[in-house]
Amino acid sequence: MKFKADEIASVIQKEIEDFRGSIQTSEVGRVLEVGDGIARVYGLSSAMSGEMVEFSNGVRGQVFNLEESSVGVIILGDYLTIAEGDEVKSTGALLSVPTGDALLGRVVDPLGNPLDGKGPIITDQSRPVEFAAPGVAGRQPVKQPLATGIKAVDAMTPIGRGQRELIIGDRKTGKTAVAIDAILNQKGGDVICVYVACGQRSSTVAGVIDVLTREGAMDYTVVVASSSADPAPMQYVAPYAGAAIAEHFMYQGKHTLVIYDDLSKQATAYRQLSLLMRRPPGREAYPGDVFYAHSRLLERAAKLSDELGGGSMTALPIIETLEGEVSAYIPTNVISITDGQIYLEPDLFFAGVRPAINVGISVSRVGGNAQTKATKKVAGGLRLDLAAFRELEAFAQLGTELDKATQSQLDRGYRMVELLKQPQYQPMAMADQVISIYAGTKGYFDKVPVDEVAIAEKELLKFIQEQHLDVRTTIVETGELKPETEEKLKTALTEFQAHYEKIRQAKQ
Repeated sequence: MKFKADEIASVIQKEIEDFRGSIQTSEVGRVLEVGDGIARVYGLSSAMSGEMVEFSNGVRGQVFNLEESSVGVIILGDYLTIAEGDEVKSTGALLSVPTGDALLGRVVDPLGNPLDGKGPIITDQSRPVEFAAPGVAGRQPVKQPLATGIKAVDAMTPIGRGQRELIIGDRKTGKTAVAIDAILNQKGGDVICVYVACGQRSSTVAGVIDVLTREGAMDYTVVVASSSADPAPMQYVAPYAGAAIAEHFMYQGKHTLVIYDDLSKQATAYRQLSLLMRRPPGREAYPGDVFYAHSRLLERAAKLSDELGGGSMTALPIIETLEGEVSAYIPTNVISITDGQIYLEPDLFFAGVRPAINVGISVSRVGGNAQTKATKKVAGGLRLDLAAFRELEAFAQLGTELDKATQSQLDRGYRMVELLKQPQYQPMAMADQVISIYAGTKGYFDKVPVDEVAIAEKELLKFIQEQHLDVRTTIVETGELKPETEEKLKTALTEFQAHYEKIRQAKQ
């Protein structure tokens, strides 16, 4: 085999012509001290706040504090393998998380590393963890409903696409259950869900993933998990990472739902980091900017203007209270940022009213704008009726004689409370909710014993499905309860009353 000298010469000449000398420079510092998830680094004089840095063992960190002679870094990973004197390299990039369709159905940590053992996540798209929220001009009013499938929520505290609705209550009152039901109800729809577990027990997170998998909801859901065993920096970053993953879809014109479970734990993690970094403590030892930490996160939820694609991101932050103390620091902060709250009460929960929603304190500041016309029509007076019932109930406990009208109002109230109870993981379609609430408010369940209301409701929906499917179909297609549809529904309900009476007599 002979070499052709002129060919080799031309190739070398071409290589020399195309050669561009590019020297890659990066600032390198050294760890002064390390511990409890933070490191103080000397020598990174041009580091930016929020910049990503890399330790010599490959663990990433984020610049948190800029001091006169050193930089405070929060370590996003195992800080036990980092020692004093180790090298730290600046990257010149902001902390970012992988995004895209490859994440659907996966369980990841706040940096986008898989936790579910299903192999690596292959995507070339990423997004900064911190991102500026869309401004006033980039948004539009919240008008499209985001159905949760929970009767009490959709009827009285409706949630719209682009809204931020707080779920608040003591521990073990069913906060996560409400959020999970909202995810399950998006099945077959056009909403992509992101569930952020922040500071939860690993067993609780595993339980949630198990339910989502069993109910077939993981196909359109991403789980970002940072358990209570993870270092504080990971718990602090988790909600922002979840927001970034959802934002990617929102800016593509899609609709997303993000659940932050829960922000009290994130605030605690942030307090820990701030105190370790020697930032001055404020009320309840939280740093002064803890309000900003939550507001910049929740303001990213929006219904984008049509120019930006019209996508939406709905946020359901969860806050845990202690002994029902809604006026504590973090709960009041988050209440003031959100567009309403669903307050879950322990007394109702233990009395068997589940979901244990306190109608008096719960509110949606978007209101009827985020409801279909049919729901708005049947549920209009429901909230006031229930509030009046609670007052009457307290009065009746005094043992005074009640007149017939008051007694019948009380009886109907008891039946409406039964009607609004709903088993976990069984979200209900909008049309079924409309039929059920209409039957309750118009007195079609008045003759049914209180303890049989749930059974009667099931029978009613089955009866409508089998005998009067056209009524339900009309409500589904139009989203309205027009006078002619209402007349048909009344006829169907009257028929059902006789039908149910026969069923009861047959059982006896």
